[in-house]
Amino acid sequence: MLDALTGFGSDPGSLRANTYIPEGFPDNGPLVVVLHGCGQSAESYNNGSGWSTLAEECGVALLFPEQRRINNLLGGFNWFEPGDSHRGLGEPLSIRQMIRQVVDDYAIDPTRVFITGLSAGGAMTSVMLATYPEVFAGGAIIGGLPYRTADTLMQAIFRMKGYGGPSDRRLGALVRGASMGAGGWPTISVWHGGRDTIIHRSNAESIIWQWQRIHKVKGPPTRVEQVDGFPRRVWCNAGKRVVIEEYIIRRMGHGTPISSRGDDGLGEEGKYMLEVGISSTRHIARFWGLTPETPRSVRRERPTVFYKSTA
Repeated sequence: MLDALTGFGSDPGSLRANTYIPEGFPDNGPLVVVLHGCGQSAESYNNGSGWSTLAEECGVALLFPEQRRINNLLGGFNWFEPGDSHRGLGEPLSIRQMIRQVVDDYAIDPTRVFITGLSAGGAMTSVMLATYPEVFAGGAIIGGLPYRTADTLMQAIFRMKGYGGPSDRRLGALVRGASMGAGGWPTISVWHGGRDTIIHRSNAESIIWQWQRIHKVKGPPTRVEQVDGFPRRVWCNAGKRVVIEEYIIRRMGHGTPISSRGDDGLGEEGKYMLEVGISSTRHIARFWGLTPETPRSVRRERPTVFYKSTA
């Protein structure tokens, strides 16, 4: 059960906020912000993804911003609206205010704040990472879209289907200009279904190109691995730090990849919560250093050339 967070600021985006703080949560612990997709609630996304279970295991505080139907009939975040995609405005400012309140209330380590989301929540994750990069150590975008790929509902529909969009160079410039030089760039984790018919997988490629320019890691991945039977592509910077990772889950449609069975199982199957044998929640937490566990099965392969899709 999540707890409501109130009084967190002016809330210009008119959002709800919920938290999950595990028992015995220590001072200077980490915070993960979790954004649900359309047709979901904070509770349903938490139940499906298993974030609160992992929070108990690893001592992680959770913040769940939640959309109101009065703002969006589908219950999704308004990632494409100009008033909800810029620093200091609308929904991004509301989420920033929530984060500030939770950080203060629970003595969160401000250098260990992370954000993830699915679909519209994934697209809003892109917004938050671009507009408030200094706030986040890392972000994970699941079935989402790049920052400022659309500025109207009609554009959003076309981009979701994989049509049009800013050039690769423009995508990078949009992120660079979004935070007014606030500084600091988070690491990026990208997850997408290979058979996603709601948000075309070319959007995952565009997210990679957008952040390759920010992290100065253009070109093919540094390495390719097999993790729990799925390919993981990794880009490392000049200091050999992993700054971008990507999982394309073949044969998966639109949703969050989960693995709910066995000793390491998390979450439960449901609408847009897809049982595919790999837990994005657990692997994202590992990528962020929130759990000491090593992936169960990692096989390294030779790097492959990164081609732009013509779709």
